[in-house]
This record gives sequence, C-alpha cells and structure tokens, in this order.
Amino acid sequence: MSKAWVGVDAGKGQHWALVIDVEGQTLRSRPVANDQTAISELLAEVSGLAEELVWAVDLSNGCSALLLALLWANHQQVVYVPGRAVNRAADGYPREGKTDARVIADQARLRRDFAPLAPTPELVADLRVLTGYRQDLTGDRTRMVTRLRQHLTAIFPALERALDFTHLGPLVLVTRWQTPQAIRQAGAEVITAWLRAHHVPKAAMLARTALAAAEQQTVRLPAEQLTAQVSAELAGELLALRRRVKELDKLLRTRLAAHPQAAILTSLPGMGVLLAAEFAVAVKDLANFASPDHLAAYAGLAPVPHDSDRRVNNLHRPHRYNRDLLRVFYVSALIAAQRPGASRHYYQRKRREGKHHIQAVLALARRRVNVLWALLRDNRPCTLTPPATPSTT
Repeated sequence: MSKAWVGVDAGKGQHWALVIDVEGQTLRSRPVANDQTAISELLAEVSGLAEELVWAVDLSNGCSALLLALLWANHQQVVYVPGRAVNRAADGYPREGKTDARVIADQARLRRDFAPLAPTPELVADLRVLTGYRQDLTGDRTRMVTRLRQHLTAIFPALERALDFTHLGPLVLVTRWQTPQAIRQAGAEVITAWLRAHHVPKAAMLARTALAAAEQQTVRLPAEQLTAQVSAELAGELLALRRRVKELDKLLRTRLAAHPQAAILTSLPGMGVLLAAEFAVAVKDLANFASPDHLAAYAGLAPVPHDSDRRVNNLHRPHRYNRDLLRVFYVSALIAAQRPGASRHYYQRKRREGKHHIQAVLALARRRVNVLWALLRDNRPCTLTPPATPSTT
C-alpha cells in the first residue's frame, strides 16, 4: 500500500488512533496510552501498513507533546487539523464508535491546505511557556480584582469607586484599612506615613482620597468586619501576584534577549517585550511566510470576499487565522497610535477618511505587518527616518 493517514484524537490520559487508506477504509482503530512505550508500539504497528504515513493531530501542544516529539524523532510527517475543521466536518460522519479520530484522518486525506507541524525551537518553546504562564497570572489578577471590588462595594462603596485596584497604592492601603471608621480614626497623616513607608507613590494624595471617601459614610453595613478581613487578604494576594508578574517579566526579558531578532522586534513603536515574545511564539520562523500578505492573512488582517449575486466587495475576516498574532498587531497598533510619530499620523488619516476607531486601528495594524516583515527580512531595526536608498547613477 502506497499511502495511509493516521488520525489521532489527542487526550490527557490516552489518545485514540485511527488509520485509513487511500479509499478511506479503516485499517486500524484503537486507543493508545499517553506514554512513550505505548506510542512507540503504535509507531511500530502502523509503520508496516503503508510506504508513506501522514499523521494528523487536532492539538499541537499540551497533552500531545510527547506524541509529537516521538513522531518527529522518527521522521514522520505530521499535519495539524484545527478543531474548527473537525467540528464542522463531524456532522457528515455517522455517529458510530469513536468519530473524532476518523474525522481527523479523513480530513487530512481529503484536504491539502492543512499546515504541516515541525518541531518548535527550544527558545520559542520557552517563550511560549512564559507568555502562557503570564496570561494565566494576569487572568487570575483580573478575577481577584473583581472579587475585591465586590467585597468593598458591600461595606464601603465610596472607597471602591474612588480607587483603582490595578495600581500598587490602593492595594497597600486596603491591606491595612478597609472600613470608613478605620480610615477616619487613623487620619490622613498616619495613612500617608504608612503608605510612604511601603514606597507608595503619591501617598498624600491617596490618603486624602481615602479620607474623603470615608467622610461620605457613617453607617456600618452587615458583615463589615468579616468582609474587611477578606478584602485585606485579597489585597495581600494581589500584591504577591504583582511581584510574581514582575519576576516573570524579568525572566521573559532575559529569555527574549537570546532571540536573534529581539532588538528588531522591540524597536517597532508599540512593540514591547511581551508583545515581541508573543509574536515570536506565533510566527516561530519568518521563513514560513513568503510575503507580508501571507503574514497578514495568518494574523487575520487580510479580509476575504464573501460576495454573492447581489453583494459585492463584501469583505470579512477569515475564519482560520492566529488570534494571538492578531492581538499582537492590534495592541501594538493601538499603543503606537497614541504616541507621536508615523503610526499616529496614519491612524488620524484613516479617521479623517471616515473609518471608526477599530477600523482605523486595524488598518494601522495591517500596515505595520508590512513594516515589521521588511525589518525582519532586512535584519535591521526600526528608525525614525527611512534608510537611504542607493544611488542609481
């Protein structure tokens, strides 16, 4: 047999592998434990079924990491079948037994537009771990801030309205004082001195703000003391989380510095260390993209036509694109549009042309794809003035 496809429905404890031939007939279908011995046995078992094997997986990391590592170590072809493609195609298959693995294998057999998977460089893998962990921490911080606000609203709504708990000072304040009575008893001088001892900027202004909020409420609300204790604990946990994020940012900055084009990425206005690391994780190697248009399409910034007999020039974002890469270009464009320079001029020009804010930022993001692609291709950092073109005389 010349060719066969192996569809793998990846799971945490075990995978399900299904092998089909060129006619779509099932050759093997069985579970395989997510450990090295079991996967190696599966490789030996299916290797004799065809001269050429194509493995198709629906996950490119996480629980499929060991499987992919063993496949690459044995020089196997691997393609990635996105979950969206699996879900859409699944309705066309009979619900008999294990369906997902068959859908994955059959889609890889029928379609030629799925991207091949290649081993991730060690540096990019490290950056992926660090950026993913940072996203988890910032998500935890957002949820904890929401809970803190809910507790303070229940006992001291004026203070909750007056302070921004994404900043250091309000969190330090709430670890010590949480009720209007406690703030009035302490007074502005004591609060200011305590905040300064904890290196809080603008301590006097923060103390006056807290005292003004305390003057607006004299009544005690139910469960005030217990809620105040919980609020203080939440504020302390948020401070610890802030320190963890700062330490992680230092590690991320150090690891990104090892990237050969880190200085070029961070030279683009609006592209900080975090966004540069996320770009490196999403793109991996610029050689995978033949042109800036290809990179823009991967980022979802190249609209595709959805025309019909009555509607023309009906452009929409494609369904298949890298959402993390879109976020990198959108956020960096949003930051650059707020600073003096060429990006801000371009954004303002788009607004004058009648585009609303999001449209103008997306247009700027698309333009920045071209700029960054050219900088990386030429291996030169972004400068305020373009490089001189060589004379043709």
